[in-house]
Amino acid sequence: MAQFFKAKPKTSVMNQQKIQVTANTLDHLGAGVAQFNGKVLFVPGLLPGETADVKLAEDKKQYARAQLLKLQQASTHRCEPVCAYYGSCGGCDLQHLQIAEQRQYKQQVLRELFSKFSSIDELPPIEVLSDAPLVYRRKARLATWYDKANKRFFLGFRAKESTKVVAITECPVLLPALSALIKPLAAALAQLQSVASLGHVELIAADSGVLVVLRITKALLDKDRQRLLTLAENLDCQLVLQSAEDEYEYLRGAQPFYQFTQLNSPLTLHFNPGNFIQVNGAVNRLMLAKALEWLDPKADEHILDLFCGMGNFSLPLATSGARVTGVEGVQQLVQQARSNAVAAGMDNCEFFCADLNGDLSGQPWLQQVDKLLLDPSRAGAWELLSQLPLLAPRSLVYVSCNPANLARDSAKLVDQGYQLSKLALLDMFPQTHHMEAIALFTHK
Repeated sequence: MAQFFKAKPKTSVMNQQKIQVTANTLDHLGAGVAQFNGKVLFVPGLLPGETADVKLAEDKKQYARAQLLKLQQASTHRCEPVCAYYGSCGGCDLQHLQIAEQRQYKQQVLRELFSKFSSIDELPPIEVLSDAPLVYRRKARLATWYDKANKRFFLGFRAKESTKVVAITECPVLLPALSALIKPLAAALAQLQSVASLGHVELIAADSGVLVVLRITKALLDKDRQRLLTLAENLDCQLVLQSAEDEYEYLRGAQPFYQFTQLNSPLTLHFNPGNFIQVNGAVNRLMLAKALEWLDPKADEHILDLFCGMGNFSLPLATSGARVTGVEGVQQLVQQARSNAVAAGMDNCEFFCADLNGDLSGQPWLQQVDKLLLDPSRAGAWELLSQLPLLAPRSLVYVSCNPANLARDSAKLVDQGYQLSKLALLDMFPQTHHMEAIALFTHK
């Protein structure tokens, strides 16, 4: 029989190669950056100044990636992760770095993003808006997996870059009321006859109580529904079923809400389980306070809030007496914002539904305003900013969950006569490389 030569994949040899490297800095994803064979080598978990034995995992023409095997020299800024699942769970990828250094690192990343993507030569000082480094998340989505072969149920977070579910019993970044639910919830869900049809589980801590949202791919049996109701009563939590069609059924409880108590008149915002809310309630309050400080709304002004959601910024801005117009692309959120305004007795708010990344010609709200607030999705607001001359605000606050696009969009703002006056880092997600930012632009 003829035999043909078949080269072995390079990865089989490459994965056996172990080397020792020293990291010089961190990249924008929190991985250590070293040098290998004249190219950049990325090593997750390695800190600047640290020397370690690593194993090559990927070797490209311009860069390589490696897995950390053993530290030979540790940084003085390294700390012991507090989470038992650190390294297996896909979250909290900076938990090995002291919190003060985490925030300095994020400030530096923010500077580098503006240097790379904006046309701004000199940035204002970067303020840091932060709160507790742990027990800060008021909302989390847990994955489920049922191993039919071994009849085992897993509730937890996915491993990094994997579909594997890492089962957990607690989480140190969740608020205690949420973390305490994980273990009894996993045990109860494992007993359901419909366990194989369960989707993700969302935990939400609202001012109105703790909420468990259970996604199901098919209708539950009556026996399972009763078991869940009993569980919710025992845990004293609200329980909502989310169908495959994204319809919500309150099995126990009512529509949740949270409050802004730092305002002169405490403001209540109701929301539905599918609505977006900031996961870090404390930093959300700091962010709101900063936006109000920078915009300084007055009773005789007209303020436009684009990507307004259910009114997270709109209603607090309206407490000043200013006329506020909110625009959002999701009709359900527009309806919720209107309902929140009515409940608060605010007749100086109006809300519109519009695709803010599409054609805006003919929109009734597209007119001159005094001030503007933007809180776009990760895609940013590049197309929308082409309409800025029609709005002509004296100042605008841009809230960004993707600072790279904030830096990019700032170039268009500068071209239209605005200058970056204030900039702050929002540490919404301590222990991770993720960050957000808020900026004030004023017209020259």
